[in-house]
Amino acid sequence: MYRQLGMLALLLAFALDATGTTREECEQTYKPQSGQHGKDVIWVPTTDSLVTRMLEMGKVTAADRVFDLGAGDGKIAIAAAKQFGATAVGIEYDPDMAQHAQCLVEVAGVENKVKIIQGDIFKEDFSSATVLTLYLLPELNLRLRPTILDMKPGTRVVSHSFTMDDWEPDAEATMSEGSAYFWVVPAKVAGDWNFRPRSGSGGNFTVHLDQTFQKLQGNASGQAISEAKLAGSQIEFAFTPGGQVTTVQGQVEAQQIAARVTRDGKTTEYVGTRK
Repeated sequence: MYRQLGMLALLLAFALDATGTTREECEQTYKPQSGQHGKDVIWVPTTDSLVTRMLEMGKVTAADRVFDLGAGDGKIAIAAAKQFGATAVGIEYDPDMAQHAQCLVEVAGVENKVKIIQGDIFKEDFSSATVLTLYLLPELNLRLRPTILDMKPGTRVVSHSFTMDDWEPDAEATMSEGSAYFWVVPAKVAGDWNFRPRSGSGGNFTVHLDQTFQKLQGNASGQAISEAKLAGSQIEFAFTPGGQVTTVQGQVEAQQIAARVTRDGKTTEYVGTRK
């Protein structure tokens, strides 16, 4: 009996070694060095506290699907799952680093929530992300920017250290370990819109919108709009026809805006249709 138990313990030890259950075992195969060169960047690990802050800025929850572009050792993807309950995918170009990151995913016990893909961030499909994290150089952020702006409105983006040029962040945080920047992908609303009541009376009006990322200008029935806000697919603005303040709060849905229009204390449901 004791001999059988001993053999079982020995087999279990071999099985644990084979799956790489500790960081040390993962590093026996490959151990990345801070400052080592990759395809387009050098690898510098992000501190744990800054990783947490980035994911907090991204408002990550268990309902999210996080993609980390340039995943390195998988730290951000692992933290998204382990600390916030999200599912996560890391995309890493270097095959040795990708394999090492997947090993660390198994060490963390989150292999049911996290996957590391060996691939090119400019070729892989990350359109299903609800949150996108980046630690890339400014020129790489700019190359990715058109793709990011074509993602679903409301997608949250967090970048360590580097911005998106003239696309100003919605928020930023500075810590001793570095800075992080946050954006929400805005809906595309530039153009001319006709608004009409869903039912009953209330009067139609037209709106022209000029858009620079999440910033809006324009006019409604000849009156300049004010207090304009665009956060993902949520839009707000005000105008004053006949000197009477009218506010519009809406949800952009492709070529329509489902809106609540308030004038003189009365709120009416409207539909805005792009011309």
